[in-house]
Amino acid sequence: MLAELQKKAQSLLAENASAILTASGVAGTVGTAVLTGRASFKAAKLIEELEYAPEEERGELDKKAKVLLVWPLFLPPVGLGGATIASIIMANRISAKKAAALAAAYSISDRSFQEYKEKALEKLGVNKEQKLRDEVAQDRVTKNPTSEVIIVGSGDVLCYDMLTGRYFQSSVEKINKAMTKIHSEIYHHMYTSFSSFCEELGLTPTDYTEEVGWNTNDIPEVQFSTTTSPDDRPCITVSLSPVPRPDYGTLH
Repeated sequence: MLAELQKKAQSLLAENASAILTASGVAGTVGTAVLTGRASFKAAKLIEELEYAPEEERGELDKKAKVLLVWPLFLPPVGLGGATIASIIMANRISAKKAAALAAAYSISDRSFQEYKEKALEKLGVNKEQKLRDEVAQDRVTKNPTSEVIIVGSGDVLCYDMLTGRYFQSSVEKINKAMTKIHSEIYHHMYTSFSSFCEELGLTPTDYTEEVGWNTNDIPEVQFSTTTSPDDRPCITVSLSPVPRPDYGTLH
C-alpha cells in the first residue's frame, strides 16, 4: 500500500514538475524581494547604530568594515534567490523537453496519416478517395450543428473549417485566394502560422492556430468537400493538407 502511494506521488510530481517549479520560482521571487528588503533595513540600522557608537567601540568605519558587519544578513535572500533561479531554469528545461517530445510525436502521427492517405488514394483511386473524404466531412458537419457555433466572415456559401470546428461565410474562390497569400508568405518568410490563414478568411485566431503552421518543407493545400449542414443548407468543408504542425518555425 505504501509503495503504491509512493509510486502515485512520484508520478504526480513528474507530471506536474514544470508547474510546481514555475510556482516555486514565482514564490521564490517574491520571497527574495521580501528577505532582501528586511536584510537591507536591518543592515542600515546596524550601520547607523555603529556610526553613533563611541569612537573606541566602533573602530575604523570604512566600506570593508560595513560589509563584514552586515553580510550575514544577506545570506537568506541570496540562498533563496539562487534556488529561485534554479527552479526557473529547470522549469524551462522541462517545458522545452515536453514541447520537443510533443512535436516529435505529432510529426510521427502526421507522417503516418499522410502515408495512410496516399495508400488510400492509390488503392481506391481519385473518385472513391474523394467520396470517402466527403463522407467523413459530412459526418463531422452532422455532429456539429450550426446553432452551436458562431458564424463569422462574409461570402455566399456556408463553410466549415475541419480543424477548428467553426462555420463561416465565404466562397471557394476566396478560400483559394487566401491560400495563395499563405503560399506567398511562406515563399518570402520561410514559414507562416495557421492564424494567418484564419485571418485571411475573417476567422478569429485561437490559441491552437497561434501555435501551429507550415514552412517550406510542408506547403499546404486546400481540400474541399460538399456536405449538407444539420439545418439542410449546402455547406463546403475546408480541410488542409498537410495539417499545420507545432514546430513549423524550426524546420526552415
